[in-house]
Amino acid sequence: MFPSPTTLSPQAQAVLQAAAGRPALPDPEPDDDQGWQTLGAIAAVTDPPTVEALAMATTGAVPTEVKASAGQARTGGATYYAATPEGHQAGDPRVLICIHGGSWTFGGGDTARRSTELIAANFGVRTWGIDYRQLPDHPFPAGLDDCFAVYRHLLETASAKDVAFIGQSAGANLAAALLLKARDEDLPLPGAVALISPPTDLRCAGDTYSTNGFTLQGSGLANAIGRYKGKGSLDHPYLSPLLGTYTADFPPVLLSAGTRDFLLSDTVRLHRRMLDGGVRAQLHVWEGAPHGMFGGHAPEDHEQIAQLREFFDQEWNHREPDSPVTAAGASQATACPKL
Repeated sequence: MFPSPTTLSPQAQAVLQAAAGRPALPDPEPDDDQGWQTLGAIAAVTDPPTVEALAMATTGAVPTEVKASAGQARTGGATYYAATPEGHQAGDPRVLICIHGGSWTFGGGDTARRSTELIAANFGVRTWGIDYRQLPDHPFPAGLDDCFAVYRHLLETASAKDVAFIGQSAGANLAAALLLKARDEDLPLPGAVALISPPTDLRCAGDTYSTNGFTLQGSGLANAIGRYKGKGSLDHPYLSPLLGTYTADFPPVLLSAGTRDFLLSDTVRLHRRMLDGGVRAQLHVWEGAPHGMFGGHAPEDHEQIAQLREFFDQEWNHREPDSPVTAAGASQATACPKL
């Protein structure tokens, strides 16, 4: 294991050192039903400390004094949580769709509820967190179908330009796939999208699968991908969004990863593909950060949230004049993980 870089905060260095001492925990083989059922039971955590840690690890959220309470709702068989942060202005039309990560296995249930609350509090806007169907029992395209159903439902009461997507890791894979599916199904596209450490090529062809492979645990992604893809082809853009077609009419996209992230190549390659298609895309790479940053425990995590919040605020403020964000409605900045 490489030493922790001294360029990081002490908290970030401590996270890296702790991660280096954890034993490898490989996922079961894709066809090991009993092994995946056991993993699914582990993922269904309910004790508050574990839920809190997992909520931050699967979304990039950070601790905050701002309060938000999420309620569960369903549409077309899909489940989501809707949260409004304290201090929210009634006339603010903005909604953030949050798609959690967790190897398409972790981050649902109580954790999805809590991560929705944290994201709403971190970004100061109404947030819909999608509790999409996951492994072991629901491979592709179940999760994507749920995300699509929730977005289509939201568009019944919200203008697309008032909506933004944010996803981390497996959630970023789904957010990118949702963007492509929305375009293919002729739905209006959202006003902005943020993709944090996205797995964009499930064929695992990127350079940093090898160069940053020291950060992977056990079998890495191979077994989770094998289970998740179901009967789908890894060449399909809804599984590997890198292979999608991007054009200038797509919304602005922010992509983020770290120099120790094994998905840095997936992030960089999607950024390049989007730029080639005319998308207004920006890329941010964090010094020394592993996959998913530092689990909400370091100043760098707070810096990332502030940067993402600024990105969303800027894009929402650039909307058409018929849907302004008023001074009262505009938000102010507020001050590891599996896929």
